Amino acid sequence: MGLLRLITGPVALRRWAVAALAINILIVVTGGLVRLTASGLGCPTWPRCSESSFVSHPELGVHGAIEFGNRLLTFVLIAVVALTWITALRLRDQTRLEVRGGRRRDLRWLAGGLLLGIPAQIVIGGISVLTHLNPWVVGLHFVVSMALVGLAVGLVRSTRGARVVRVSSTWTLVLARVAFAGMVAAVWLGTVVTGSGPHAGDLNAVRNGLDGVLVTHLHAAAVWVTIAATLALLVVCRALPVVLLIAVEVLQAALGLAQYHLGVPVPLVALHLLGASLSVAAATNVLLAVRRAPTARPAPGPDARTADVRATAGAAR
Repeated sequence: MGLLRLITGPVALRRWAVAALAINILIVVTGGLVRLTASGLGCPTWPRCSESSFVSHPELGVHGAIEFGNRLLTFVLIAVVALTWITALRLRDQTRLEVRGGRRRDLRWLAGGLLLGIPAQIVIGGISVLTHLNPWVVGLHFVVSMALVGLAVGLVRSTRGARVVRVSSTWTLVLARVAFAGMVAAVWLGTVVTGSGPHAGDLNAVRNGLDGVLVTHLHAAAVWVTIAATLALLVVCRALPVVLLIAVEVLQAALGLAQYHLGVPVPLVALHLLGASLSVAAATNVLLAVRRAPTARPAPGPDARTADVRATAGAAR
């Protein structure tokens, strides 16, 4: 029982949630390294690594080893997320996970969403290999990864009872949502930029055929809108999640500008991928943290109190 509680107890659930978030971010970076090292077709088929083997072999060279290593990391992610979901199911009736008299069903749904996202990603990744790294499929693969990072942030917040920032202004809520929507647009346009750029994942992979300069400017515009909305949000809501978001956004924008003007060197692109994951995590945290303050009910006036007393006295008679 001691070992079971250690693995699937309330404290373990919080740790599994953090681990799920960390590994989802890690696999984004390793997947990016597969593309940046032109190893996207290091395993030329799927689900096997080659026609005769599920694992890489020396004939596939370093590219095969890199791609196969990234595929292996998926099994680590499956194990962590499965344990997270199982733990959430086991703790569904424990009072320590109750909130306002209701059970923490959100834990099960969030953990279940992460678990279901993995086979979806496996299939999309397989399609990307079978279509020889079609840029639109590769872009979808990345966008789903970002969605899973967002789900993992929600799970971490739920398991830790993260603080909510109560605001009274509707505009504050609107700014938080605009910042999040801008982040979503920037991420998607970033995949379009990648699809038109040099890091295709394989020397023979096709590009999307779009004007790289044009889509880069569109991506930059979405980034600046996001930063502007976050700065406006910071003016009216100086909460820690907002401060963290603007810090990550500024660093990510600086990385983007640097890699663009330096000819997209591999190290900067890898850091930019990490920054994208952290940006989505921070934006999701703000979206979930900023909530409208409950409307205060006015105290009853003298006439209302007198009427209540009379009604109570009448009922007693």
